[in-house]
Amino acid sequence: MLTIAISKGRILKDTLPLLANAGIEPAEDLSKTRKLIVPSVCGEVNLIIIRATDVPTFVEYGAADVGIAGKDVLVEHNSDNLYEPLDLNIARCRLMTAIVTGKKLPAGKIRVASKYISLTEQYFAKQGRQVEIIKLYGSMELAPIVGLADCIVDLVDTGNTLKANGMEPLDLIMDISSRLVINKASMKMKHEKIKTLIKQLEAAVERRR
Repeated sequence: MLTIAISKGRILKDTLPLLANAGIEPAEDLSKTRKLIVPSVCGEVNLIIIRATDVPTFVEYGAADVGIAGKDVLVEHNSDNLYEPLDLNIARCRLMTAIVTGKKLPAGKIRVASKYISLTEQYFAKQGRQVEIIKLYGSMELAPIVGLADCIVDLVDTGNTLKANGMEPLDLIMDISSRLVINKASMKMKHEKIKTLIKQLEAAVERRR
């Protein structure tokens, strides 16, 4: 049995057609079921439905053989114990700084709101800026508006949410897409199954280009 960890939302929606090309289809409607472990129609694969930020942890510790997670989550997780053999080229967006429209970052030390602590620290260290990072899990756009932070670091897709809240993107930190990650022990123990899956997903990604 092969176990794949994945999160609900945009990544799941974009991943299902790729998995279908590899002969993997959930036995239940994932948009309706409350189950956290869903078998596949073929009976050889189980899908584990978890939070996006937990995917690399489940894979690293062997609770899942394979996972699908955004590059932002993987860089923030910062583990050397995962193989990352394939960019699935789905759920594409950008990790950016953003600020209240028309404002500029003040000189000196700034306050930055983000859930990406490590990525934010790395980025501003390269810029030579001193920062105080305020960790938030949601409604990031509120932080500069109410004076909690000078700017934010968050994912930007269309930019419509920023615009609706009187904000604008500032600097690009990195382009984001979802990646296939694999547990190192599983790669050895289930080599043929995983190798086949990688090849099938590679073919599906190429067909989408």
